[in-house]
Amino acid sequence: MITLVQLQYLVAIDRHRNFARASQACFVTQPTLSMQVKKLEDELGIVIFDRTKKPVIATEIGRLIIDQAQLVLNQTDQIHETIKSFNQKISGKIRLGIIPTLAPYLLPRFAGNLRRHYPEVQLLARELLTEEIAERLIADELDAGIFVTPYYNSKIREWPLFYEEMKIYTSPGHAIYSKPLIKVRDAEAPGIWLLSDGHCFRDQVINLCDIPASREQQTPYEFEGGSLETLMRIIDQEGGFTLMPDLAVLDLPAEKQPQIKSFDDYTPLREVSLVFSRNFAKHRLLQLLFDEIRANVPAYMILPERGKVVEWKTK
Repeated sequence: MITLVQLQYLVAIDRHRNFARASQACFVTQPTLSMQVKKLEDELGIVIFDRTKKPVIATEIGRLIIDQAQLVLNQTDQIHETIKSFNQKISGKIRLGIIPTLAPYLLPRFAGNLRRHYPEVQLLARELLTEEIAERLIADELDAGIFVTPYYNSKIREWPLFYEEMKIYTSPGHAIYSKPLIKVRDAEAPGIWLLSDGHCFRDQVINLCDIPASREQQTPYEFEGGSLETLMRIIDQEGGFTLMPDLAVLDLPAEKQPQIKSFDDYTPLREVSLVFSRNFAKHRLLQLLFDEIRANVPAYMILPERGKVVEWKTK
């Protein structure tokens, strides 16, 4: 008879692509893990893993069995969540991935309150790029993520949290600073600083401003990084401008506020969502996290009708 332990071993081997590392992750000896997997293969009359490959990979039938094993384990988690819900006990661990252009500005708004309101809920947050978060959600290495949507992946579910306006941050010496009215086409001007490849906000800026990929940046030097704070400091020192999400500039000191501009002909928004795998079981914890985040961002950000969402990823 197939056991849950055997299914856990299958998923662990598939995740780590190595029997030794999988046994360490499952806190058993390698011979024990190998014996249980071989016993399952003999019982089913199939080969689940191709052991001649380095790293170990699943066979064609093995891939189907592992996917089903993950579903069974997720359903088992759901049983535990149902019991907790029945007993009105709010506890558990949330492994959360959050993108770098949100983490410094969003985490401080809700993480502390979450712990104070629900002391038995443990939040483990990691700063990762969007694609890394999606991969780890699907591999069950994260429980949830916060990134910019729509993402267009059938394996990922999206709960929109809020909508950030995309604003201009400019040096006082740039031509945009003194413009009484700023149009989107004005953002095509020379001197725009961008985040490095891999950041969804970079792609949104390029799509909004219609910047050709081949165009030179026309700044004193090129910057490869993912820190919005660094971009603002560079602009203050070297000149130029960039676009910033609302949360990044919301709490800047009063003397910096004149450097923040909104477009007059268009209100570009980025949709920020709580995302998770379709197979994820801890829906009560997710709802709790969702509600806590929305309660700790400015109320106006909840409203999508303030503008138009700028997409960064194609279908």
